[in-house]
Amino acid sequence: MGESYADALLAGVAAGMPPIGLEEVPELMSRVDRKYLVTASTMARLAAEAGDRLCVLRIAGRRQFRYTSTYFDTPDLLTYRQHRQGRRRRFKLRTRTYLDGGGRWLELKLSGARGSTDKHRIPYDGTPSGTLTEEALDFVRDTLLSEMRLIMPETLEPVLATDYRRVTLIDRSGGARLTCDTSLLCRDGSRSTPARGDLVLLESKSADGKAMVDTLLRRLGVRPVNVSKYCLAVAALRDLPANRWHPVLHRYLPHRPAPRQPLVVG
Repeated sequence: MGESYADALLAGVAAGMPPIGLEEVPELMSRVDRKYLVTASTMARLAAEAGDRLCVLRIAGRRQFRYTSTYFDTPDLLTYRQHRQGRRRRFKLRTRTYLDGGGRWLELKLSGARGSTDKHRIPYDGTPSGTLTEEALDFVRDTLLSEMRLIMPETLEPVLATDYRRVTLIDRSGGARLTCDTSLLCRDGSRSTPARGDLVLLESKSADGKAMVDTLLRRLGVRPVNVSKYCLAVAALRDLPANRWHPVLHRYLPHRPAPRQPLVVG
């Protein structure tokens, strides 16, 4: 994963902020999420506007981290279709691998009728990223039933993976954070497509949906986008209808998919 212009800019932004350790960061497993797609220059303006109200997550001396997420869906892409159709009660299942020493987790994200997101996860070290064990299936089945009264689909299979870099900024007043993703690469078993290297995908995460960064972004003329990396990747790699995501898709993932090595590698 080569360094992009946005990577370099974010590294500079992160280097200039006071650090905070992982143990000091609230988990926010239940939260309100808002996503934004901004240029690197807008990201720099946001950091300047925030000033000393933000600090940066630092783990083992690092402030920028590499991630790989492998997403699971049904053969007919149920979770993709639910999101595209605007279903408020939906779920998303993935393994997330922290490539810079953070291990692997199986994560189930639940979206509720009031726009909130609940994340449930279990450690997944030692299990291939594209595999669902019996324990994992029990976890998914039990969580969907207890939290949303949903029946787990009969078949869940790995569909695609995303690779990216992330800087996490923390609101020093507590209760909110901002993830900043760059160098996104979407890939499945035969194709891949990279995101533009001068754009940053931001996600504000707060308990009440009133994060300071949301206010600052509005002042900068930036509005939220209702997208997910998974859905954008499916639409780009499979040339599927994107509906209201169409402008974001063609701005963020403008390249035609290219041949790629197999999806599941470990």
